[in-house]
Amino acid sequence: MEEIFQLAQQLGDRLCQVGKLVTTAESCTGGGISHAITSVAGSSSWFEMGYVVYSNRAKQQLLNVSAASLQSHGAVSEVVVREMATSALTQANADYAVAVSGVAGPGGGSADKPVGTVWFAWAFKDGKVHTLCQQFSGDRNEVRDQTVVVALRGLLADVEASA
Repeated sequence: MEEIFQLAQQLGDRLCQVGKLVTTAESCTGGGISHAITSVAGSSSWFEMGYVVYSNRAKQQLLNVSAASLQSHGAVSEVVVREMATSALTQANADYAVAVSGVAGPGGGSADKPVGTVWFAWAFKDGKVHTLCQQFSGDRNEVRDQTVVVALRGLLADVEASA
């Protein structure tokens, strides 16, 4: 998807200008955000690592997401993506992080979290975190692509706002 590559390229250009690093913590996208970022030549100067944490066990083991948060709120929740983003930011020693967790489908949805529900968190080195819940439509790949677009747009806006 051309829009994804363009957003990743814009993000990289801006991060290079300000000398900052970004990291990712991805569940439903399975590394799609990291893939978009690393599709840009020279991305190693602004992206060193990302985390693909598809299972709850991986979220706990790699990003120290609390078992209590997962049990009380579920993996697709504001609380969990906030923990994912802040932990990824710290562990990667990055300046910006994005975390995503959602229900890409076709199964796995519920009345409270239907297919297409995705939670986002963007974290900053200064401790600020902001979150967003989106409801996307389309098939599994369309939901994942829309998630990558929103994640990259959010990162780009954050870098622009703090630079």
